[in-house]
Amino acid sequence: MQAFGIFSTNFDHEYLTSHYLYFPNEEETIDTKELEAMLKNRRKTVAGTIFLYNPALAPVGYSKDASLASQDYPFDGKYTELTQDHTHFLIASALKKLYKGKLVEIKYLFNYNKENIEPTYVLEEFDSDLEKYNTNLLTRFDKNLNYLDIANIRLNGKFVFFGSGHKYDRHHKSIIAYAESLSAQVQKLGKEIAFIHDKNYSAEEALEKAYFLAPLASGGKLKDIRANAFKAAFSTNPPTIQRIG
Repeated sequence: MQAFGIFSTNFDHEYLTSHYLYFPNEEETIDTKELEAMLKNRRKTVAGTIFLYNPALAPVGYSKDASLASQDYPFDGKYTELTQDHTHFLIASALKKLYKGKLVEIKYLFNYNKENIEPTYVLEEFDSDLEKYNTNLLTRFDKNLNYLDIANIRLNGKFVFFGSGHKYDRHHKSIIAYAESLSAQVQKLGKEIAFIHDKNYSAEEALEKAYFLAPLASGGKLKDIRANAFKAAFSTNPPTIQRIG
C-alpha cells in the first residue's frame, strides 16, 4: 500500500489537508502524477472514505517528531508520498485484498498534524473555534484547513467507515455537535456506513451520538480486539458494522 497527502500551513500550524491510500495490483507502485490522474476520475477510482480523529504523519524523507517548517518542507500544495504508521499498516492488512487498484480517502475530524492532541489545551481551542465556525469571527486554527465543511462535504465511493473516536469531553459541546453533525450528514448522502461500537450503545445510538471506536487502540487486549473487528468489518465489500464486548 502507498499513502499520499498534501500538507498546508497557516499561523505556524501544520495540517494534512488531503490524504489517499492506494492498494496496488501485485507489486505495482504509482507516483504522484499517476495519483493525480486517478483523482481526475474519482467516481471510478475511489472506493470509499475512512474518517479518523487527526493525523500525525510526515512526508517520506521527513520526521514527524519536528515541525515540517523547521525541516524546510516547501508546502507547495502538491501531493507527496507519506511515511506510513501503525494505522496505515492496519488499514493495509484489512483492505488490500478487496480494493486492489483502488484509492481510499482518509478524512479527519481535525486536520491538525500533531501527535497526542487529546486531551490538551488544543481541544479547548477547537471547541472555541467551532462555536465561531459559521460567523465572521477569527479562529485560532484555520477554518478551511483544520475543520470539515460538513454541510458541503463531498464523498466519493460507495462506503464510509467511521473510526473517528468516541471519547468526547462533555464540556466540549461544540466538538460533540460537530461530530454528531458529520454523522448525520453522511447518513443523508446514502453511503454504506460501517463502524465499530460496543455494548454501551446500539448501532443506531452510536450513529446518533457519533460514538465510533477507533480501529487502533493504545495497547493490551483491546488493541487486538479493535484490530480484529476492523478486519472483520472489511472482510466484505462494502464493509459492515461490528460490535465488540
